[in-house]
Amino acid sequence: MLDSTALTKIQSIILIAIIVVAAVGGGVAYVLLSGEQPYYETIKIGIIADIDNIGGKAVLQGAKLAAEQVNAEGGVLGKNFEIVAEDDDGESGDLDLAVATNAITRLITVDKADFIVSTYLGMHYREIAFEHKKILFTIYDPTEELTQGVLDNYDRYKYYFRTGAGNETAAVEGVTESMVVCREFTGFNKIAFIYWSGMEEFVSYVTDVLEKQGFDVVLSESVAFDTIDYSGCFARAEEAGAEILYPLIYSSGGIPFVKEYSDRQSPMVMWGDIGIGSRNNFLEITEGKCEYTTNNGYPVVVGYPLTSKTVATKDAYEERWGEEISGNAAAAYDTIRFILADAINRAGTIETEAVIEALEETDIETSLCRRFVFTSSHDIMIGREGPNRLGEDYFFVAMFQWQDGVQVPVYPIALMEEAGASYIFPDWSGPWDDLD
Repeated sequence: MLDSTALTKIQSIILIAIIVVAAVGGGVAYVLLSGEQPYYETIKIGIIADIDNIGGKAVLQGAKLAAEQVNAEGGVLGKNFEIVAEDDDGESGDLDLAVATNAITRLITVDKADFIVSTYLGMHYREIAFEHKKILFTIYDPTEELTQGVLDNYDRYKYYFRTGAGNETAAVEGVTESMVVCREFTGFNKIAFIYWSGMEEFVSYVTDVLEKQGFDVVLSESVAFDTIDYSGCFARAEEAGAEILYPLIYSSGGIPFVKEYSDRQSPMVMWGDIGIGSRNNFLEITEGKCEYTTNNGYPVVVGYPLTSKTVATKDAYEERWGEEISGNAAAAYDTIRFILADAINRAGTIETEAVIEALEETDIETSLCRRFVFTSSHDIMIGREGPNRLGEDYFFVAMFQWQDGVQVPVYPIALMEEAGASYIFPDWSGPWDDLD
């Protein structure tokens, strides 16, 4: 297990990749109620996020869509879901914990939320959840101590569940295990990391694991968030003899990055994490220059029919909100639409202890995975590639390559084979020219 205290920056930066979303207002409660129902006939789900910033808006929109659909089907236990929300300024560079903790307290004591869904700040929110005996879900907080706490002090922390993405160890293993598959495809061993400033600890952990597996990290270089000229980075990676380029570049920074890659016909394969690179409009905004790049992403964002619910969720979100779905929006949607609704139905009540027991027995298809299951620590059961590992039916982040203007899965291998796809090299010269 990783040292979570050394990885605090992962909790705010690696997540930025997937966080691309936005919101409304601040400090007020936002309410969605389908139909005019008295308070006692609703089940209130509280959203605590930076709802006037990129991540929070999508979370709130995903939650609203989930509630609308549940209510249209008759609700849960004869009651409608009602969404209430408070703004915690969680994506602010000048985070004020007093603002955040006051917001979640207000969500419980004033807005009367029965269940809480948050993005980050789980370590602070879990104490308040315990105090008020409220179930708390986080959809993108990788802090391992959150779920370790469930094992160490179950009675205190049993109210916490992680639903949107894996923990810190899962993040590192996701990178390193996919790199092993990239090496199987290419035979390449020399890696260059180019990443946003602030991710040094994460890249250091990944590097240590990769070097133990025989990889050679020939360049590791951080760049400022607002970088738009990456020519020097590419020149240094090429001079170092890199064969695989692994970017961790988020937001609009991914656009000039992939354009530089294409324009210079860089002699490296690109396999990494461009935060908006799995959005289908990435082809248009890069003028088609994302061809051959391989990027991690959720099937629901790409539109790959991983489950019977994946494409339907994507289509419903985009029809409802007029914008592409994000990973965080899908996670909030799944948490409410499938995971919580299912647990309440099976419990036959919204009484906290009964719902906790039902959540612990969850085994359900969602838009993000074929079988969503919690571990004994209330973490997400992660699917892995390779022998003696859980299969791809459980939660995973896939890798998609842009080929002929569409994205095809190339990792996990089982997913690639299921799609009838294969990994391809760029059509310009590179070390792949020497392969048999």
